[in-house]
Amino acid sequence: MKFGMNLLLWSGELSDDLVPTLEALKQMGYDGVELPMFNLELDYAAWGKRLQELGLECTAVTVRTEEDNPISPDAAVRSAGVDATKRTLDCCAAAGATHLVGPYHSALGLFSGQGPTADEWKWGVDSMRHVAEHAGNVGVTLGVECLNRFETYLLNTHADAARFAKEVDHPNCRVMYDTFHCNIEEKDIPTAIRSCADVLCHVHISENDRSTPGTGNIRWAENFDTLKEVGYDGWMMIEAFGLALPELAAATKIWRRMYESEEQLAQDGLAFMKAEVAKRW
Repeated sequence: MKFGMNLLLWSGELSDDLVPTLEALKQMGYDGVELPMFNLELDYAAWGKRLQELGLECTAVTVRTEEDNPISPDAAVRSAGVDATKRTLDCCAAAGATHLVGPYHSALGLFSGQGPTADEWKWGVDSMRHVAEHAGNVGVTLGVECLNRFETYLLNTHADAARFAKEVDHPNCRVMYDTFHCNIEEKDIPTAIRSCADVLCHVHISENDRSTPGTGNIRWAENFDTLKEVGYDGWMMIEAFGLALPELAAATKIWRRMYESEEQLAQDGLAFMKAEVAKRW
């Protein structure tokens, strides 16, 4: 098992200001970090070298928007989405990121007023297949993420995400599991995890209020028990959000501070994950 921390708690973009945070996370005992990969103009090769020097591995996260929506009825917009994710994969390879996770299957926060159509599903699968081929070429694994119904409408359950990945039918297209979204959408946690176990490559550890894991209402025992049952042994990556960036706070609907400090959240969250894993693995 590897333990990581998503840097979105501090920033939406890598900068020198994050170096003390990276050093602190390594000192705490983290194996790696999840890089926000929205600005593709950064020197990710240089960042990869810095992370190596710090002894931190990395994964990455990105999203798609209305302008590059992979399920748009406009073929040019779909193509822009494929190209954007391919360029993101190039940045992942440069940084040494092993996985690219997130809801890049469709535009975040864009709704049609109904569920996905057959055409949208097909466009999504076709777009992701092109992306997966590129992921295979650059040696990065895709972890497609389903989100709750308030953030997207293409993929809302982990069974949906697994079916989507299997239709893409490429070894580099897999899915990730998220405790926050599961808490909203799934009727049964063990069933949700089992439904995607054969294509599972990544796990987000996220509390129901997006703050410190282990301090809220997520059914943690069921989550860890079932991850152990299915033989999961990859990344457990904390995904928490705060008020560091106004645009990120607006996107994640975080309006109040729910933890003592970012550093305390990271420290307590790591201790929680390690304790739960030690009980079972």
